[in-house]
Amino acid sequence: MTVIALGSKTDRVMAAAHDPALPADVLRPVRGHHAFEACVEQLATLIRLGVYPRGSTLPPERELADRLAVSRATLREAMAALRQAGLVQTTRGRGGGTVVTMRAVTPSARAASRRTQATRADWVDALDFRRIIEPGAAALAAEADLDDAQRERLERAHESVAEARGPAMHRQADSRFHLTVAALSGSTRIVESVTAVQSTLHEMLSAIPVLDANIAHSDTQHARIVKAILAGRGARAHQVMEEHCDDTAALLRGLIG
Repeated sequence: MTVIALGSKTDRVMAAAHDPALPADVLRPVRGHHAFEACVEQLATLIRLGVYPRGSTLPPERELADRLAVSRATLREAMAALRQAGLVQTTRGRGGGTVVTMRAVTPSARAASRRTQATRADWVDALDFRRIIEPGAAALAAEADLDDAQRERLERAHESVAEARGPAMHRQADSRFHLTVAALSGSTRIVESVTAVQSTLHEMLSAIPVLDANIAHSDTQHARIVKAILAGRGARAHQVMEEHCDDTAALLRGLIG
């Protein structure tokens, strides 16, 4: 994935922090008859979560259409929608491409007050689902025979969270860490499920104030998760990820209501 600087130092840091292997793990063929809408949803979700951070370029049209299993005409319509929404911009000719322009959103407590009861109920359901799927993903990753490149990917994903500057960058780096754990599980279904739950979690965490104590605690738990996975301790990885999910859920339930 090519990286194009959009001007600021923050943009360059965010673009350089991505894992070039992660998009291939997370992108999946579109299902059903609503290919255009599904393309928009999937690509917009990956942009919000930082899988494609600001300043990076999306894959070439033919490659992306093949990965999503859609026609190039459908993909062009989806790209037009993303451009209209301000998520990307496209340049033509030699050296051109579609560049992510959306700035990562800084968490704000104001957003929580605008959510309906139905949305909040869906959020609570997502937390319950997360408690099932993400600990399982961590356990499978620990039990997998990871090669050196995969182990390095996990360590780098963890380092990117710790190195993130500012709430917006940290939120995206956190999502990439959890998606990397899911990818190392080796299960495409788990990757799809974790992507969905991380998308909802992103909305929730963007609706509460940033708490330094919580970030420090979360980073400590991430380190324990990485240690358990790299040591091949599936039960321990499951336990620590479950504790991490429980603590995040408790914080969100307390602040969102």
